[in-house]
Amino acid sequence: MSLHDQIEACKRQIAEFKAVIDNARSDPDASETPLADLAQSAGQQKVSIAMKQRRILKGHFGKIYAMHWSAADSRHLVSASQDGKLIIWNGFTTNKVHAIPLRSSWVMTCAYSPSGAMVACGGLDNLCSVYKLPVGQKDASQQKTYGELAQHEGYLSCCRFIRDSEIITSSGDSTCILWDVETKQPKVVFTDHTGDVMSVSICEPNSTFVSGSCDATAKLWDYRQSASTGCVKTFSGHESDINSVAFFPDGNAIGTGSDDSSCRLFDIRAYAQINKFANDKILCGITSVAFSKTGKILFAGYDDYNCYAWDVQMGTLVDQLIGHDNRVSCLGVSEDGKALCTGSWDTLLKIWA
Repeated sequence: MSLHDQIEACKRQIAEFKAVIDNARSDPDASETPLADLAQSAGQQKVSIAMKQRRILKGHFGKIYAMHWSAADSRHLVSASQDGKLIIWNGFTTNKVHAIPLRSSWVMTCAYSPSGAMVACGGLDNLCSVYKLPVGQKDASQQKTYGELAQHEGYLSCCRFIRDSEIITSSGDSTCILWDVETKQPKVVFTDHTGDVMSVSICEPNSTFVSGSCDATAKLWDYRQSASTGCVKTFSGHESDINSVAFFPDGNAIGTGSDDSSCRLFDIRAYAQINKFANDKILCGITSVAFSKTGKILFAGYDDYNCYAWDVQMGTLVDQLIGHDNRVSCLGVSEDGKALCTGSWDTLLKIWA
């Protein structure tokens, strides 16, 4: 469907909603059922997407565990694999820009800094290793670690930059840490979880981040506060480990993915769960979640080798992206919202648009 056709379809939907509202206002019995009429009409307007596989990034020789888009240009991305390499890709040309050998091949997470000048990774070595990317075509094979952030007593499950000088990490030791990258020292340790913390997502404008844990809760934190007062709210509802969390684009809600085969949407302002995304035919765990740029779609990677797309408002399944030969271990939407990348244990990264 062309952009013109999409615009025309939206105009028709707007006209239909206006007609429903006008009819409700003119109907003498409308005061009894206007909301039901509008809800029924809204339910008929299904979100439709037609995503196709556009690129395949080949180069890893081990299971891919993590990937992260560069927010600086929405073109480059970093991936981490148990072949012991961090690879920086040009997602448009599929070229490998840099390959950084790691001291430990047991890597579980990676992250791009906001400026695109640095990347970070970590895993079973309990460290967060930060690298400055070479400028131009300089070889990265001899790249030295810019900094090793060491304090966690368990594996490093996730890391995300706030800015080039600050990064947040989560760990199997049930804590999250805010680090000063320049001094390599922790600034704040967040200790409210009672199980392994598996994922973090940052909302920089609000100075908050959310964490998901094996204690089946997601917690919202204000990283400007001390550890004792940093936890703003705890979100419960999942029945098993939460493996991934993501902020809604406007920062007012969070999405979670769990081993209980469901994704949930929690509203931060209402402090409540407002939707659940599950299907009786999907019984496996969820490894990763990400919202589309508009927030209409929640993408989730599953252990059954598939990526599913959910209508955030209606809670319905709208697409199934089939193409991997092993579990989808990570995924991410580019900053400009034009592409989705999925990474898998089949050693491949695939870009969908």
